[in-house]
Amino acid sequence: MNQDKLIDLVNITKSYGDNIILDDLNLYIRENEFITLLGPSGCGKTTTLRILGGFENPDKGKVIFDGKDITNLPPNKRALNTVFQKYALFSHMTIAENIAFGLKIKKKPKSYIDDKIKYALKLVNLEGYGNRSPESLSGGQQQRIAIARAIVNEPKVLLLDEPLGALDLKLRQDMQYELIRLKNELGITFIYVTHDQEEALTMSDTIVVMNQGYIQQIGTPEKIYNEPENSFVADFIGESNILSAIMIKDKLVEILGARFACVDTGFGINQPVDVVIRPEDIDLVKPEEGTIEGVVTGLIFKGVHYEMDVMANGHEWLVHSTDMFAVGTKVGIHIDPFDIQIMHKPESEDEEAVSFNE
Repeated sequence: MNQDKLIDLVNITKSYGDNIILDDLNLYIRENEFITLLGPSGCGKTTTLRILGGFENPDKGKVIFDGKDITNLPPNKRALNTVFQKYALFSHMTIAENIAFGLKIKKKPKSYIDDKIKYALKLVNLEGYGNRSPESLSGGQQQRIAIARAIVNEPKVLLLDEPLGALDLKLRQDMQYELIRLKNELGITFIYVTHDQEEALTMSDTIVVMNQGYIQQIGTPEKIYNEPENSFVADFIGESNILSAIMIKDKLVEILGARFACVDTGFGINQPVDVVIRPEDIDLVKPEEGTIEGVVTGLIFKGVHYEMDVMANGHEWLVHSTDMFAVGTKVGIHIDPFDIQIMHKPESEDEEAVSFNE
């Protein structure tokens, strides 16, 4: 067992009636890791978090924390604190009283509590806000207070359930950087639930992509983005061109009747595969210089880049480029070998899901 393995979810299964939410899920979380559970609504990510926090019991399986089985421990006996999307601040209390709530329950001395309130407010950049009421704060400030309230209890793990969901885009981005800073300063483990791909890519050390109660892939943001395990992950994380293809042999793949060099090996000879090609990895060149030829059929200016649709070999390719090609322009499509990501075709849609750890 890894020395730095802090939490181990072992064979976790959870159903509501006939609806299986988690199906034999296995996942471990390392100490001081910022791990994000990412997936669409209903994929099981919040249920996983609630089982970790002690708000739900699994039907089967165990939650191991620091080597101890805590599956049946209530939330207040776990070294974890949860921050929800709805901040759940007590409106009849001041900010300081909100932050002190958990410490008072633990019967900590007043001087200790006062020091902790000061420390927590400073940490979330809200010094001097102790005597205000929650209503007088903006959404972003309320969210920081909810985080401060969790931090003062000195949890080993902070569970965050879509905590930035109610904030507008600019505030959300500010809070992302705040959370990264807090994680680095506090040295605690963050387990974060979101359906927002950008949030996951920005903040995480490790991303766990989930769908329909299964883990689809675990990896660093770079690995998840650049080397998706299957078409669900490729499609969910950013925009992609996903096409059926034939692996002719090692390092050679046939896409839409044209042969492209690639770097993948071990897929066999003349095997059906899926390929994913990110729109920013397609180079538009003179028609005769490309592997295949096409015509630009759509063009949108996106600020940093142009988004173009190119019809080539009967398929509409999505292309992002800082160079603009007008609608109607004949172009060639060139793709570097290492920008073509080969994936196994799932035997069936259900089998696309896997449950594994790196």
